[in-house]
Order: sequence, then C-alpha cells, then structure tokens
Amino acid sequence: MNGNLMVVARIHTDFSEKFGIPRQSGLVPSLRGEIHFEGEFCNPDAVRGIEEYSHLWLLWGFSKAKKDSMSLTVAPPRLGGRERKGIFATRSPFRPNSIGLSSVRLEEVRYGENGEPVLIVSGADLLNGTPIYDIKPYLPYTDSHPEARGSFGEAHKADCIRVIFPEKLRRQLPENLRQTVYEVLSQDPRAAYNKKTDYVYGMSFAGYDIRFVVEEDGLVVKEIVDRQASDWERIK
Repeated sequence: MNGNLMVVARIHTDFSEKFGIPRQSGLVPSLRGEIHFEGEFCNPDAVRGIEEYSHLWLLWGFSKAKKDSMSLTVAPPRLGGRERKGIFATRSPFRPNSIGLSSVRLEEVRYGENGEPVLIVSGADLLNGTPIYDIKPYLPYTDSHPEARGSFGEAHKADCIRVIFPEKLRRQLPENLRQTVYEVLSQDPRAAYNKKTDYVYGMSFAGYDIRFVVEEDGLVVKEIVDRQASDWERIK
C-alpha cells in the first residue's frame, strides 16, 4: 500500500535514472516495458480479455519526484522555466498526489510458468521499477479528441534534435537497442531551460552510459560505456 493506493504492478524499463526519459508517453514508440503484477493481481484472471485492446492507460506513481512543499504554480521547462502556470494546467511531475498518467500500446501478453501475466507495452515514459496503481483500457471512441487544444504543449510536440551517432559507437550496443537509443536522443534529453554547450552529458539506458555533447550540427554521441565495467564513473 502507498497511502490509500495499492500497488498492483511494477514496470520494468531500460531507464534506471530520470535523465533521458521522454517528456510524454508515445513519443518514442520503440521503447519497451514489461509490467509485472504483484500480490493477488499476479493472476491471469486479472487480465482476462485485455488482449482485445490495442492501447492501455497506466496510472502510476512519481516515485522519484518528491518535494517538501507543494506550490500552486510551476515553471514548465518547455516555456523556458521562467513563465509560471497553475499546477493543474501542466503535467509537472510534482503533483499533490504524485500520480502520473500514460497511454501505452499493448504489444503482447505473456504468462510465466505459474500462469502469472506479464504485459509487454511500448511507448512507456516510466522509470524502471515505477509502481503501477491501475491499468485501464484505452477506448478510442471516447478517449481520443483530435479537435482538442493543447496550449504550450502542442507548440512543442515536434521538438527534436539532429542526432549524429557514429556507426562505430552504434555497434557497441546490442542491435535491438540501437534505434531506440537514437529515438530517445532525438527528443533531446537535456532540460529545456538549461542546455549547456561544451558539456558532456551521460544518459543511463539498458546498462550503458550514452555520453554525448551538443554542437552546432546537433547532438553528437561521443562514447558508449558499460556501466558494469570496473572503471565506470558517473559523469559529473
């Protein structure tokens, strides 16, 4: 239990740190995650019929976004971190109840040796181990509103950066990770209000440290480091 919320499952993803996680679900469709159920929900009956849906809503907890006090306004990074908006007019991770909402594609339902269900989803924007409080089917006839206004989020929906990823470095990653890493980097992991130049960034992904700089031509991958190596050190 977490307050009055019960953790029904946890998601396993390749993000061990917040840096690099896409700012919204669905922006990197190739990102995969596995949802493993807990307790009484680790039962095939809990997901009976779920494969009839293509997409799901996940309600989850911002387990790493904590503040000692709550403000009624926030400064969204996409507005440069200087203009303030009401907490309920943004998707800031610092919520009154730290609850997140993501729409993901259901790729597959797997079952373990004892029948325990595992949901394979794509497009998730969640940290590894994030607690899931609820899962609901996405209903296109009522959940999709193409005419909806998106405020400042709509203006920045196509924000991306050119990625220069030398083939020699790409080959240091398993083949199944190469395109996903490229897509994640193209979203520009840097904070929108603090884009340093002449600075080496390190993004943790699937046990690797993806180190890059940003130059005039775009984001340039400089090094791939195995985080399990004995000489691995975090970028300062």
